Amino acid sequence: MRGRMESLRLGGIFALACLLAASYGCASFQLNDTTKSSESARSSEKQVLPAIHPVSSFPLQAPYFPAPSNIDLCGEPVPLHIQEVYERFDKEFTLIVYNHAQVYLWLKRMERWFPMIEERLRQMNLPDDLKWVAIVESDLVSNVCSPKGAAGPWQFMPSTGSAYGLEQKGSVDKRYDFERSTDSAFLYLNDLYRKYKNWALAIASYNCGEKRILDCSSSQGTRDYYHMKLPQETERYVMRILAIKAVLGNPNQYGYDLPKGWGYQKLDLDKVTVSLSRPLSIAAAANTAGITYREFKRLNPVFRSEDIPAGRQEIKLPTGYGKVFEANFKGNVSEQSAPAAAPAVQKEEPALEPEPVKATPVKAQSAKAQPVKAQVHTVKKGDTLSGIARQYDVEVQSLKAANKLKSSELSPGQKLRIP
Repeated sequence: MRGRMESLRLGGIFALACLLAASYGCASFQLNDTTKSSESARSSEKQVLPAIHPVSSFPLQAPYFPAPSNIDLCGEPVPLHIQEVYERFDKEFTLIVYNHAQVYLWLKRMERWFPMIEERLRQMNLPDDLKWVAIVESDLVSNVCSPKGAAGPWQFMPSTGSAYGLEQKGSVDKRYDFERSTDSAFLYLNDLYRKYKNWALAIASYNCGEKRILDCSSSQGTRDYYHMKLPQETERYVMRILAIKAVLGNPNQYGYDLPKGWGYQKLDLDKVTVSLSRPLSIAAAANTAGITYREFKRLNPVFRSEDIPAGRQEIKLPTGYGKVFEANFKGNVSEQSAPAAAPAVQKEEPALEPEPVKATPVKAQSAKAQPVKAQVHTVKKGDTLSGIARQYDVEVQSLKAANKLKSSELSPGQKLRIP
């Protein structure tokens, strides 16, 4: 009985094993068959996909604009007939003409700043093309500083800025003042032109320094900018100015259309001169004027810290807010809102575009008034207008206006009235 039961058990196990083996084989067969069917279906799908249309069948989204075949810089022709010169110019032109966002920002900022810049150029009898230099230097933004320390809209290095009347004293840096730095930039460019008698070299020198240009000219035996081997930034610098002139000088030709009045409007400002016995915080000054801290810093980038230093300082405020500042300042404001401020405030007439300070003759107010003796400087060899202005702590433009000078050129023995 035990043997029979053992046989039956073994037989059952064998039968179960056969059944499982049969099921596995069937499943394996079905799986392989399904896989083949799936691969066949995918192969069939590939065959029925629609053909891809060639790119040329779509509307053209980026029209081709060829670079101008001739252009000048400050009236000097650019040798674009030389293939290598043309290719350098074409590279900068191509990068700019298709940079739509940047071009529109330039056009908007031009509406704010170019009327003042162009007027300064006319006053100084300088080429209109010099206005494009400001775009390459700073994109027409005041509050910018390079890693090398060049600052302001015209990117003056500290030493050059000081030499051309842009004082950097303590936390005050006048390189950031758009109007003052514009005057200084044009004086500097004019001096460079007088040295080289060539605008391309003068502008290149503005970028890389006078010594580099003189050294390269001497070692390479040429005074032609377009044939000189210079630092890459300087080689691109003049070409970039030319490309900007080509595009922004005729934007409609290249598909740009900014309706008049859609750009950034000119800053209508009140200029207030204040005398401080000790530093005044920017926050307190903004509060006294009734504007925000951010607005005050935006209009007065020359103040680089959180305070306006002691002494005689000029601040700029939105039109109408100069009177608010003056009233609050003179109204004996509490120490919390305007600490350490002396009461003397002088309001200047508002102007659409701040002009350089002009010499004003002093008139006797009464018989007891003491006459004012004018200072006179005799020009010596090596004297420059900017150096004389620094010596007497006056603005270059004031010095020129007081002596009715149309240029910065001086002669030994010449007498200059100091305003």
